[in-house]
Amino acid sequence: LHVDWNQASIDSNAVCRDGATPGDYVQWNPPEFCYLHDWNVIYVEDGKDIRQVLAAQEAAKENLNDQPTAVIYRTIKGWQYGIEGRKSHGAGHDFCSDDYCATLRPMEERFGIKFPKYTGDKSPANMEKGFYEALMTVRTVLEKNKEIAAFFASRLEASAARLKKLGRTRREQAGNLDILYTDEIKADPIPAECTYEPGSSQTLRAALGETLNYLNKKTKGAFIGAAADLLGSTSIDKLADGWPKGFYNAVSNPDARLIATGGICEDCMGGFMSGVAAYGTNIGAGSSYGAFIAALEHIAARLHGIGQQARYNYLGEPYRTFLIVCGHAGLKTGEDGPTHADPQALQLLQENFPRGVMITLTPWDPQELYPMTVAALKKRPAVLAPFVTRPNEKIFDRGKLGLPPATESVKGMYAMRRADAKKKPYHGTLVLQGSGVTNTFVEEVLPKIDEAGLNMNVFYVSSAELFDMLPEKEQDEIFPPELAAEAMGITGLTMPTLYKWVASREGRRRSIHAFIHGHYLGSGQAHKVLEEADLHGEGQWKRIKEYADWTAKKK
Repeated sequence: LHVDWNQASIDSNAVCRDGATPGDYVQWNPPEFCYLHDWNVIYVEDGKDIRQVLAAQEAAKENLNDQPTAVIYRTIKGWQYGIEGRKSHGAGHDFCSDDYCATLRPMEERFGIKFPKYTGDKSPANMEKGFYEALMTVRTVLEKNKEIAAFFASRLEASAARLKKLGRTRREQAGNLDILYTDEIKADPIPAECTYEPGSSQTLRAALGETLNYLNKKTKGAFIGAAADLLGSTSIDKLADGWPKGFYNAVSNPDARLIATGGICEDCMGGFMSGVAAYGTNIGAGSSYGAFIAALEHIAARLHGIGQQARYNYLGEPYRTFLIVCGHAGLKTGEDGPTHADPQALQLLQENFPRGVMITLTPWDPQELYPMTVAALKKRPAVLAPFVTRPNEKIFDRGKLGLPPATESVKGMYAMRRADAKKKPYHGTLVLQGSGVTNTFVEEVLPKIDEAGLNMNVFYVSSAELFDMLPEKEQDEIFPPELAAEAMGITGLTMPTLYKWVASREGRRRSIHAFIHGHYLGSGQAHKVLEEADLHGEGQWKRIKEYADWTAKKK
């Protein structure tokens, strides 16, 4: 690790403590920080002295021990630029000003040249011409002093020769992520390891963990997991079943597939997993409460998306994915209170990124996790964000209930019931999203709809982004636009996450969502928190029946 310690930020020239001088921001310095974390530290007193720099780097290459090494260079920000310290941050000298020209003088004197003086107006074309002439002046110096270019070229050749001499080869036990993108792994059929018996129970988080474990075994360990001190609680530890226990350590536990990234520190975890993914050989999956991770990893997700977009534009290669596992998602984490049982997290991510960068998953049935995860990964997003709840959920017999197979969830939206619009009475369209409300709906409300003979469309949204990736014709076949114009919705999340599916003012007014009564919900058992927002079975049925009666009269 190379650290440039110049003590300057934008507002301070004394960021860290320096001897007896207190720091404006922190009371430690880079050598202390690295040494505290058990790194070897090589300190370069004068980072402007190339001899000291090279000597330190040679010492670092000696493999002092099994610990990592930090080389810390003491420097001056803006050295010899004419603006030093904190003021050197930003725009620098005015365009082609005397101060700017003064920074070129050492090169002019060394090589007996003159950079062209900028003349004319500051039109874009003229400024580009001036920039080009300055670059060509540098090129002329290199052409006339071939020993300089030859020196750098020889150093590159020597570096390549040293690398080749090392004879590095891929470790036999290294993961093979390429397998994920072949027909060896398919979304359908669901493997036995990720199939659950109707009548039993399972959590969405465990189903995701078992899905990732299945994929990890298939890819020979290409998935790396982490959590904000919640490995078992969010079930991300299942990703590593079959590998050595404990956290990854390059020396003592190199085959582990779980890694510690600072404990309860989601932003660090997001940056780390983004970095893991960027190399293209592994997929990093970090897990925490959706309430925290969606917000705290938003920056990492956005920057990773920007980087992957640039990489695609340059190389034409698909994005490299990391996972933001939004665990304990939604209102059914009610015992932890509104600080943790957060309905707002999905709104931060869903449809909030350029198409293809982010895919969110909102399954309700544990059986949906495997096909949805595989289908989403094969789309090669920069970021995949599954929303998984904490409680055990009953595994329903979808066939007996007249529901489509779990594999239909890969389309992002599917019909639980189809109405006959030509038949009277017609009772409209209902759109559901979120595990908490949908499990309640399937067990308590759907039987009442069938018993009452309601001629109603019922749809479930499993992933807004997967739906958007379908051909437009298929989207219209699944969910025609006219249905959005009449639909009401039920979600344990926020109303804006349904705007795509519930387009009318009346439909939105009749919809049920977490903030329907205009306040954050209280603490309590899951069913009591749902009841507070009219999202329990009785509340859902009451509003559905009112909507159905209103629609029948209107039609």
